[in-house]
Amino acid sequence: MKKYMFCFLLFVAASAICLGVGFMITKDSVRQEEAVPGATMETEEVTEAQIVINQEDVEPVAEKSRNQYYLVSEDGYLLVLYQDKTTICLYTHMPVMDFPEEERGKLMEGIWFSSMIEVFNYLESYTS
Repeated sequence: MKKYMFCFLLFVAASAICLGVGFMITKDSVRQEEAVPGATMETEEVTEAQIVINQEDVEPVAEKSRNQYYLVSEDGYLLVLYQDKTTICLYTHMPVMDFPEEERGKLMEGIWFSSMIEVFNYLESYTS
């Protein structure tokens, strides 16, 4: 019985020494996380210009016509148009088939929104 107790204590001591040495070796190699430049945290407020991913494809329009946005289905995908219903504001690349039947009818006719945030909230409610 003493032999087993001695082996057990020897095992515990060797394990403790190995863990201690491993901790001492790796404690200096642990890095603090750094913020990624240009990344947006969930808690940060994001402007409309930051939300639009394909800004280089968007044609600038006078501020007075940016009051309202028009979400419409064209060729099976959703587009966000400015108030004039001809200038494309955003290509969403979202298929209309992802939406319920009753919403598809509304999207075929087009839905008005007063801000781009409302457009994103609407799209998020059906995609998540």
